[in-house]
Amino acid sequence: MKLGKIEGNFSPTEDGKCAVSSKGMVSTAFPEATEAGVEMLRNGGNAIDAACASAFALSVCEPQASGIGGQSTAILHFHGQTIALDGSSRVPSLAHLDSMDKKKQRFHGYKATTTPSTPAVLGYLHFRYGKLNWAEILKPAIRIAREGYLITQLQHGLQTRELQKFLDMDSPSGANYFLKGGKEPYQVGEKFVQDDLANLLDHLSREGVKGFYTGEIADRIDEDMRMHDGFLRKEDLALIPWPVERKPIKRSYRKVSVFTCPPPGSGRTLLLVLQMFKNLPSKFFKNPTPKMYHFMAEVFRKGLLNHKERPFDPNIYPQLPHDKTILSLEFARKLSASIRDEIDPTLPLTELFTLNNDTTHLSAMDSDGNAIGITQSIELVYGARVAARGLGFLYNNYMSSLDTIDPSHPYYLRPNASPWSSVAPIIAFHNNKPWLVAGSPGSERIFSAMSQFLSHIIDGDQPISEAMIRPRMHCTVGGKLSLEAERFDPAIVKYLSDAGYKIDEREGYSFFLGAIHAVLKSQTTGQFQGVAEIRRDGTAKGP
Repeated sequence: MKLGKIEGNFSPTEDGKCAVSSKGMVSTAFPEATEAGVEMLRNGGNAIDAACASAFALSVCEPQASGIGGQSTAILHFHGQTIALDGSSRVPSLAHLDSMDKKKQRFHGYKATTTPSTPAVLGYLHFRYGKLNWAEILKPAIRIAREGYLITQLQHGLQTRELQKFLDMDSPSGANYFLKGGKEPYQVGEKFVQDDLANLLDHLSREGVKGFYTGEIADRIDEDMRMHDGFLRKEDLALIPWPVERKPIKRSYRKVSVFTCPPPGSGRTLLLVLQMFKNLPSKFFKNPTPKMYHFMAEVFRKGLLNHKERPFDPNIYPQLPHDKTILSLEFARKLSASIRDEIDPTLPLTELFTLNNDTTHLSAMDSDGNAIGITQSIELVYGARVAARGLGFLYNNYMSSLDTIDPSHPYYLRPNASPWSSVAPIIAFHNNKPWLVAGSPGSERIFSAMSQFLSHIIDGDQPISEAMIRPRMHCTVGGKLSLEAERFDPAIVKYLSDAGYKIDEREGYSFFLGAIHAVLKSQTTGQFQGVAEIRRDGTAKGP
């Protein structure tokens, strides 16, 4: 790993996808959200203030991926301490399998939602670690909601893709808020204004985060749910799902220490994959060869299978701390040694994950050494596709992330259960200093996008700007290999097809294959570097 090459070959770009700064850095999936975080840094706030302001702003201008009706997970380094924040939502107390159609109502509509945790997570982060006034944190999001923002090509495309699903809902509440006239997609460049959401955020800025979970807002959510036969009640909201501080899990990858989130997140899967990568030298990953992609594909299959077969809930099922077996070098060596020249036929050939979920990630660092990554989601693209009447936000559909078959499963659908999650935000340390904050959306593709990104940097000595744009691939347990076909050598694609993979050709810079938002504190120049995913709408910027 050549630190000077990694950090020295980085250059800012005019489109804002790559940026440098001497006083901190913010990277998010939308320009206005990045600017909200930068505004906090300029006003004397720290990285946590910046992240909270950006997260609220994303709730306004990236409604397809996140919102205050969803859940959030964070990892932060604050005053020398690294903390994982489990911001799981909760299943409402009235939710039982015998009172829903588990094949339909878990995936969309009012019965699909869990008790939102994002307001609680952002409120907790602010009052525990922030510096600025709470109202100041919410000011940018309120302004964006009132004044509006311009619809992007990505959002237009997603509204077009999801149009019929919105229109097929029993309630038009989601369509009325997020489609033009409740009937058609907004065109690229049209202004999108959200007055009801602005009013809700203004209420929270005056009443505090508890203003979402009690009083007038809770009453209105309760009324809306009763009207549409949903499960969520004001009593569920009153049991505010405050986040739980957990000890991060960590492993070394070459000369870097990678800290990430324990269950119910999927940090274990990411670390297992990196442990398997370690069994081959860095030079194996430097150049794209057929054998390299075959090895990666098999590693991804084995990583996903272990994620599925070894569920772990620290709240309910006492096991060894962080399941030491799955993160041991011996276990990783054993899995790596089992990889053969062709696709492994002993692994299941059926798909264990089928949802095209969406999420967002943001990263921030400040000049005082604090760092934070937040991954937040409403689960499916546009969540449950129904919205809170008069409040302007979409309900999540996290009921879809709970098991409905095995009552002994840690994430079985029962009252007050937490959903299973695929998020894996990281803080990487070099020379015992916080060096890199990164994360990605993408459901089961999160760990594959993140592991490729980290390998490009650490094995390939590439700057984060180059690592972000490199072609990506992902392989399911069943051997379906998704790749940006036009960006891969046809000989590599043929090799992988001949090895037995089912090739799923995706467009170049595919939305499907994750979205890296990362910030780095250069140890050779002292500058901050930031990248925002080229596959989405975001930017990186410093104060």
